[in-house]
Amino acid sequence: MMKVSYARLSAAWITAMAVLAQVSTAEAAERDGVVTVKSRYSVSETVNRIKDSVEDKGITLFGDIDQAKLGNAAGNEVPPSRLVVFGNPALGTTFITANPLAGLDWPVRVLVYRSKDGSVYAAYTDFGWIAKRHRISSRDREFAMASQVIEAVTAIIKE
Repeated sequence: MMKVSYARLSAAWITAMAVLAQVSTAEAAERDGVVTVKSRYSVSETVNRIKDSVEDKGITLFGDIDQAKLGNAAGNEVPPSRLVVFGNPALGTTFITANPLAGLDWPVRVLVYRSKDGSVYAAYTDFGWIAKRHRISSRDREFAMASQVIEAVTAIIKE
């Protein structure tokens, strides 16, 4: 009879779950182009941290739209939801020069919202998905750089 330690099984199980989590995130982004990051902060604090991160990186902040405020003023009951819009024109417009329709996805938008269960998330469009959507194959380096930037911007809020 082979003896297997509980610690080895636990370590293997944790490793397998981590790999599956990465795959499922990649598959979700592949399927619908949306990457979601769970925040450990409130909507307001998450937005402030994202804006600070953008500023610290020398990226242009174009705006912060309070969708809940607008919706509630219009008579709709909207839970906390804010859209932060930012970008680096030197990088972002290279996508537009490859395909003008890429302007639909630039500047970068990060939606910070509170879900029904009270959790706070930041969601953005995956740059690999944007490249496929607009059939841009000539800007791989730029899309990789944009992916690194958005990951760095949102890393400070991860739970």
